[in-house]
Amino acid sequence: MSVRSEVAAARRVVVKVGSSSLTTTAGGIDPDRVSLLVDALAACRARGAEVVLVSSGAIAAGLSPLDLPRRPRDLATQQAAAAVGQGLLVHRYTEELARHGITAGQVLLTVDDVTRRSHYRNAYRTFAKLLELGVLPVVNENDTVATTEIRFGDNDRLAALVAHLVHADLLLLLSDVDGLYDGDPARDGATLLGEVSSEADLDAVHTGRSGAAGIGTGGMQTKVEAARIATGAGIPVVLTSAGQAADALAGNPVGTVFHPTGRRRPTRLLWLAHATEPKGRLVLDAGAVKALTERRASLLPAGITAVEGTFVGGDPVDLVGPDHVAVARGLVNFDSDELPALLGRSTRDLARELGATYEREVVHRDALVLLSRV
Repeated sequence: MSVRSEVAAARRVVVKVGSSSLTTTAGGIDPDRVSLLVDALAACRARGAEVVLVSSGAIAAGLSPLDLPRRPRDLATQQAAAAVGQGLLVHRYTEELARHGITAGQVLLTVDDVTRRSHYRNAYRTFAKLLELGVLPVVNENDTVATTEIRFGDNDRLAALVAHLVHADLLLLLSDVDGLYDGDPARDGATLLGEVSSEADLDAVHTGRSGAAGIGTGGMQTKVEAARIATGAGIPVVLTSAGQAADALAGNPVGTVFHPTGRRRPTRLLWLAHATEPKGRLVLDAGAVKALTERRASLLPAGITAVEGTFVGGDPVDLVGPDHVAVARGLVNFDSDELPALLGRSTRDLARELGATYEREVVHRDALVLLSRV
C-alpha cells in the first residue's frame, strides 16, 4: 500500500492548524476559514475516521475583544489574550461542528502533560474516552498558565506528540502555504517537494530560522521538526495548506507527504527526546560514548569526566562527548552535587566504600535515548 493510500485509509487522524490559517488580515478569527476546516474534518469523520484537532488561535481570537491592534510581545498580555480568546475559539468550533451533528470537547495541555508519565497516561485515557463517545477533541496549549511553553513550537511539536499519544495513523499539518518547498515559496524557482522519504531528501531544503513568534519561512522549520518526530515514531505526515485539508484527508496528491522512517517508540523515550529540556550535562570520555552509542549500555560513573548544571535524581540531562556535542539524553539517578565524588570510579569500588546504594548506573539504558537521529 502506498503512503497516499495509507493516508486515505487512516482510522485515527490528528490535524494541526495554526493561527495564520485561521485569522483575517486584521488578526481576528475568520469564521469562513473555520467553517471550511470543520467541513473537511466532518467529511473525514463521515468516512469512519476519528479526528483530533490541535488548534492554535486563542491569542488571535482575544485581540479584538481587548482592543489590541496586534499580537502582544510580553507574556502577561499574551496570556490575557489567550484567556479571553480560548473560549471564543472553542465556541466557534462548537457551533461549526454542531452543524454536522458533532460534539466538540476542549483539551488544554501543558508540557507537563506530555513529559510526566502519570499525566501522559491520564491524558491518553481522556482522549480514548472522548473518541469512544464520538467527541472531536479540540486541543491547544494551556497558554493562560504557560511560561516558556507558550512558544512550544507553535503547537507543531505538541501535535506530533499528541499523534503519538493517541496512536494516530496520520498527522496532517496545515500551513499557510501548500507544502514544503526547497526554498522560500514566495521567490521564483522554489520547487514543491511532493514526498520526503528520508532525511537526505531534506538536505537541500532551506526553511529559515524561527523568529520571536516561533516560526520560520512559512512556519516550515517547526513543521519539519514535527514531521521528524511523527515519522520517526512510524506515523505518516502530510503538510499542506488549510484550503487543501479535504483533499489531503482524502489521500489526494496535494502538499508534501512524509514517509514513516521508524517504528513506534516507547512513549517514555519519545517524550524524553522531544518534550523535555535538559537540566544539566554530563561530559563523557570516548569509551563511554562508544558504549552508549554502539552497545546501548547504561552510563556508569567511570565514564564521566565532568558535571555541568544543577539537577536532582530523575531529571533529564544531556550526555555529551569530549567534543561537548550531545549524543544522548537520559534520566539521571543522582543529584548534581553527589556526582563529582563518583566520577571515574567503578561501581564496585563505590559500593565497597559508600554502600550498596551506590552500585547503580548514573543513567540506565532504559531511561536513555540517543540523539544522533533526533
